Amino acid sequence: MRRDPVGPGQESVWDYPRPPSAEVTGRHVVVELGGRVLADTRRAVRVCETSHPPVYYVPREDVADGVLVRAAGSSVCEWKGAATYWDVVVDGRRYPGVGWSYEDPAPEYEHLRSAVAFYPGKVDRALVDGEQVRPQPGGFYGGWITDEVAGPVKGGPGTLGW
Repeated sequence: MRRDPVGPGQESVWDYPRPPSAEVTGRHVVVELGGRVLADTRRAVRVCETSHPPVYYVPREDVADGVLVRAAGSSVCEWKGAATYWDVVVDGRRYPGVGWSYEDPAPEYEHLRSAVAFYPGKVDRALVDGEQVRPQPGGFYGGWITDEVAGPVKGGPGTLGW
């Protein structure tokens, strides 16, 4: 693996910490699906982990009422704890596996409690400060790639061992 060059205003995912950082950001985060704004916040928690683009967790209070429905399945993050998965329902249509949360996170990640992260590849639009986000490659990870992120990022073929 060779690092991508870091340009002005960029940060390398290879400089992100492990275990991941989790900090509240004032960036404007918007998520849209099925013609509806699912989330709109300026107080998301930005989680950064080595080799991954950032993930933005939206406080539940900034998610549209009634759109989240508990989905089947779960997984465990070695740092954050057990993840709960969410489907989204918009105008009677159910979109499976659109987001996840940590309902009972590890103490170091308490500020993620009940905040929801959305997979940018499963929504119509995910924006950070007006910039359209590109999804992290692969089907499992939910990172948000913006122009400020330099990689390469984990998730594509041949990267599981990183």
